[in-house]
Amino acid sequence: MEAHFIKAHGGSLIPASDADKEIIDKIKAGEVVTMKFSRMRNYQFFKKWWSLVNFAFDYWEPPPIKTTKEWQKAIAPEKNLDAFRKDLTIAAGYFNSYVRLNGEIRVEAKSISFSSMSEDEFEKLYSATVDAIIKHVCTQYTGEMLDQVVDQALAYA
Repeated sequence: MEAHFIKAHGGSLIPASDADKEIIDKIKAGEVVTMKFSRMRNYQFFKKWWSLVNFAFDYWEPPPIKTTKEWQKAIAPEKNLDAFRKDLTIAAGYFNSYVRLNGEIRVEAKSISFSSMSEDEFEKLYSATVDAIIKHVCTQYTGEMLDQVVDQALAYA
């Protein structure tokens, strides 16, 4: 579990987003927790990347499900933002691959956490994410159009 905070005057830490507040709200009064602190890269740029991903997720319509087994026809899978984010990160070229015991290759999205990715690498990820969204999701958009949408979304936030 990871949450982000902003240091306020007087030394208190304030959750940086509603999602971060939800994490804190789950901690019971008197419960002891451990926190590991790291300075964030550029938080506004991080929010911009997430705004881009959220826009693409809302825009995206999953393709028809290909079923091979009868029981799969009864399943109605839902869109999942975390899975979408990971697939988009992989499509942008930011992944690790492993050989499994059965010889298959497993591909996992690289972590976008502040401790795992430098500012320079994150800027490259942003650019590659724009390219992946244009190629796979928002095929009628240009990079400039996506930037305008994201900037407008951030202005309303």
